[in-house]
Amino acid sequence: MRHPEAPAPGTLLGSHYDHCFGCGPRQTHGLQLEARAGEGVEVTAEFTVKPVHQGGPGLAHGGVLVTAMDEALGSLNWMLHTASVTGRLETDFVRPVPVDTVLHIHARVTGVHGRKIYCAAEGRLDGPGGPVAIRAQALFVQVRLEHFTTHGRPEDIKAAMENPDVLKRARAFEVNP
Repeated sequence: MRHPEAPAPGTLLGSHYDHCFGCGPRQTHGLQLEARAGEGVEVTAEFTVKPVHQGGPGLAHGGVLVTAMDEALGSLNWMLHTASVTGRLETDFVRPVPVDTVLHIHARVTGVHGRKIYCAAEGRLDGPGGPVAIRAQALFVQVRLEHFTTHGRPEDIKAAMENPDVLKRARAFEVNP
């Protein structure tokens, strides 16, 4: 179920970390994916495929598309008000995604069991009602914030924890699995 303190539908969720390759505004070659709270336990997201994201000539690299799906699915944390990490991510590539295309992603939680969060997403071309280009199903696992402070590079953890916005989000997402 949607957490009572989840952002209102339509709210821009923002970056969880400025240097995140998926959503960070300070990653010039990153995806800079923008996610918005949806109805229920859902999010919508968009990112524009840039020339630096190509694999084949003029087409998005498959790994970049998987990263976009992972980022959108990870944004579901905002709706559940918890921190989690990707445990498994399965993707189906349905059609090529050209450079300069905006990929429209719809992600939703399909179930929660203990610390496990099951979710799915679709990425579409030409708007939210356009043809499906990629589908994903994932399993995320809820973690404590110590997961990041224990395994991350100390200098990056220190810099993130000095950012009041990051610290505020971290406190809001603490879980007791």
